[in-house]
Amino acid sequence: MASTQSPTVRRRRLALELRRLREAAKLTCEEVAEQLECSASKISRVETGRVSVSPRDVRDILEIYGVPDVQRDALVQLARESRQKGWWHAYGDSVQPHFATYLGLESAASEIRIYEVNLIPGLLQTEEYARAVIAAGMVNSPRAEIERQVALRMERQRLTITSPPKVWAVLDEAALRRQVGGAEVMRLQLEYLHELGGLRNVSLQVIPFGGGAHPAMGRPFVILVFGEEADPDVVYLEDLTSALWVENVEEVHRYNVFFNHLRATALSFDDSAALMAAVLKEM
Repeated sequence: MASTQSPTVRRRRLALELRRLREAAKLTCEEVAEQLECSASKISRVETGRVSVSPRDVRDILEIYGVPDVQRDALVQLARESRQKGWWHAYGDSVQPHFATYLGLESAASEIRIYEVNLIPGLLQTEEYARAVIAAGMVNSPRAEIERQVALRMERQRLTITSPPKVWAVLDEAALRRQVGGAEVMRLQLEYLHELGGLRNVSLQVIPFGGGAHPAMGRPFVILVFGEEADPDVVYLEDLTSALWVENVEEVHRYNVFFNHLRATALSFDDSAALMAAVLKEM
């Protein structure tokens, strides 16, 4: 899916450019905020791309930086486009802000690199497996809210299939053996996972229990890769109530090095498929 289709990616691209232009103008956030009569924290939030910014604010900021009219008009238009609503807005309050950001970036990624430890990644889950995972994380929540989250996850998968990115997932063997939802749900999930491994855009590898130690043990992560140079890779780390984004170029590079190490540590594609088949036979 082309990155230019996502308002989240537009907002991130605008944020990176605004920060670059401020630094080129040799101004601090405090100095810009003083001229705009706003808080320095507002300028900082705009430059992280986590909040949208109005076209008027962008125009005012660019005037302070002395940006030429042609470039200024292009960035103001980018600000307009970044305020459009993504498909996930239809799910309203069911989507937390940090995850809405993730959905916007995921929908625009040309490649998604996943390392997961204890469960099958969301993009690769069957509906029943997803329902069991979501219900376990939403204790005492109404059934309707759980089903809304399941529908959201299935919609993510549908959009990914419509315009598929490259998905490369490295799973710990524990993800195959934990019986989420019971034996039958797990059997269907592993069969589905085996089918996905046969798709041209999906690469699945498994690190067996006997694979030994590696740098990412117990630390799942996702690397989102984009097709345009203006949109650098980003790493997504999630916990129970929040998420962390890693965008520093050097740190993201380290995660890519870790992921390459995981790919080398894991079984080959054929051996990974054989392990999945063996786990199925044991059920």
